[in-house]
Amino acid sequence: MPLHDRILDHFQASAQTKLDAAAALAPAIEQAARHLVHCLAQGNKILACGNGGSVTNAQHFAVAMINRFEQERPGLAAIALAADASTMTAIANAHHFDQIFARQVKAIGQPGDILMVISASGHSASVLHAVAAAHARGMPVVALTGRSGGGLAEQMQEDDVFLCVPAESAARIQEVHQLIIHCLCDAVDSVLLGVEE
Repeated sequence: MPLHDRILDHFQASAQTKLDAAAALAPAIEQAARHLVHCLAQGNKILACGNGGSVTNAQHFAVAMINRFEQERPGLAAIALAADASTMTAIANAHHFDQIFARQVKAIGQPGDILMVISASGHSASVLHAVAAAHARGMPVVALTGRSGGGLAEQMQEDDVFLCVPAESAARIQEVHQLIIHCLCDAVDSVLLGVEE
C-alpha cells in the first residue's frame, strides 16, 4: 500500500473510532465530568496515572486542570502521579514497580479525592494496584481503558466511572483517551464557570 494511502487510512480509522466511542461513551463521560466537578467543588483533588503513552495523557489532564484548558480560570487541584521521577524510582527500587502509584495514593489520597487511571489494555499492574489503594481510601475511580477493559473492568465499584473505548488498536484507544480528557476538561470548565447550558 502506498504511504499516502496508509496515512489516509490512519485518519479515517481514527475518525471512525472516535465516532463509535462518542455514541457509546457520551453519557459516561458526562457522569465522569460531574464527579470531577463535585470533587473539586468540595475542595478535594484528582490524582491521575498511567503507564507508557497513557502517562502523557494523565500529565496532560493534570496540566489542564492546574494551569488552564481553553479558558482562563483559577487553578484546580490535580496531580499526575508519574510526574515525580525521584518518587517513582525510589518506590520501584525499594518495593516493586507495580507499587509506584498505589504507594502515592496511600500517602496523599483522601476520601473524596478521585483517582483517574488510564490504561489502553486495562491490565497494567501498577494501575490495578492504584485502583485497589484508592478504593481502600474511599476514593472513587474514573477509569479510561479499551478492548475488554481487562482487570480494570473487574475492579469497578458502584461510585466508579468506567470509560472503555470500543477498539482494539492501542493507538486508536489512546487517541480517544486524549479526546475524552479534552471533553472532561471542557465540561469541568463549563460547569465551574457557569457556561453549561
